[in-house]
Amino acid sequence: MRRMGQEIAGTHFDQRDFRRFGQCLQRETATLHDWLERGHLSDRGPVVGLEAEAWLVDARGRPAPQNGEFLARLNSPEVVTELAQFNVEINVQPQAAAGDGLARLEADLVATWARCERVAADMGLRLLATGILPTATHGDLSLAHLSARARYRALNEQVLRQRQGRPVQLRIDGPHGERLALQHPDVMLEAAATSFQVHLQMPSAQALRVYNAAMVASGPLLAVSANSPLLFGRRLWQETRIPLFEQALAIRAREEATHTSIGRVGFGSGYAGYSLLECFRENLDRFEPLLPMALEDDGSLPHLRLHNGTIWRWNRPLLGFDTDGQPHLRLEHRPMPAGPTLADMMANLAFAVGLIAHLASQDTPPEQTLPFDQAQANFYGAAREGLAAELVWLSGRRQSAQSLALPLIESAADGLARLGVSSALADGWLDIIEARAASGRTGAAWQLAAFNRLGGDLGALTRELLAHQADGAPVHTWH
Repeated sequence: MRRMGQEIAGTHFDQRDFRRFGQCLQRETATLHDWLERGHLSDRGPVVGLEAEAWLVDARGRPAPQNGEFLARLNSPEVVTELAQFNVEINVQPQAAAGDGLARLEADLVATWARCERVAADMGLRLLATGILPTATHGDLSLAHLSARARYRALNEQVLRQRQGRPVQLRIDGPHGERLALQHPDVMLEAAATSFQVHLQMPSAQALRVYNAAMVASGPLLAVSANSPLLFGRRLWQETRIPLFEQALAIRAREEATHTSIGRVGFGSGYAGYSLLECFRENLDRFEPLLPMALEDDGSLPHLRLHNGTIWRWNRPLLGFDTDGQPHLRLEHRPMPAGPTLADMMANLAFAVGLIAHLASQDTPPEQTLPFDQAQANFYGAAREGLAAELVWLSGRRQSAQSLALPLIESAADGLARLGVSSALADGWLDIIEARAASGRTGAAWQLAAFNRLGGDLGALTRELLAHQADGAPVHTWH
């Protein structure tokens, strides 16, 4: 099977490549429709997986563009490149949620992280999970630090082609008066944003409900996990990753008859109505291919999956395959940042999986109660203001994300119980979320307080992040 993350053969494409790719995409989208109609998709689930992105940093806390040597020394298929030479991505084997499955997921993450830290230490480096590295500068985000993979060169070339050579116009206005406005010539701004992505596979009949529930849940989930308040020394959104990533790949879709347009990175155009095929049809109809590779037709719909991998919905349906080869659709929940600690990330995962499962199981689908436009407004409000954001929930009542988070923990506990997760494990992770929400000390809140305490010394701030992460205690306990 070919993933978007795998290597490609070339970096230059002509019209024949786009035409051939488009024809393959048409056929494979029709095949997926047929699979859905015939009930050919897997009923396995619930299964949970994750991807954790991280930074390589030097003794000063500055980004270290050495992932080529690092990955060669590590020699692990679970840890792979990211766009920039100072980023890596850690994957672990997905686990059935029931019983102690999430504990096995955590143990694998901890073990892989420890191996990575040992290799980094041998190189005089450290590994740091944080949404945006405070010490990263605009100058660091140059093509000189592009990872040495043909697919990244091709991605940059095709993004620039679709933008007709125009530079990225980055503009982020913080809620407290600070703003950042600059131009950037290539895709490398994307490399400043690192995430912790949660995968949830449910039986095929539940996939649509899970997808819509994830969009409903995204606002409060993002508010309680915020960890990206600084970019180039500016205090911006609590989750500055969100506007940064959206603007770094600011390519609009083809407009519909209504003259509406959506971004290649974004919250989406609406809830799914009858099946997740709608997302793949939208991919086909509204988004021009970025990487029109000629791929082997091996029955795994490789062109459809590659194309889907270049459209970054914050909640993205993925086509994958079970160990026996049966196709499945799963949710990739992308809004949450990396860090601040492994304990925090696993607590975020449990909260997200539980809340989504709870909402997806309700007799009245929450997407029938909360309009899509309001779910979208909740998402961007939470990204901008974190726990202080005013969100509208299913009752129609407007309240702070902080006050909303506490009752949603009970909902997440119900959802985890429905998935068969051990209550002792669930309580441990959700206790972290409860303490974080009650104290208001998210990763973003801690970084802003430390930034002020340290007089804006970004190197000192990063070194404190490293020390706390090594200690392992969740962020609500930090001082």
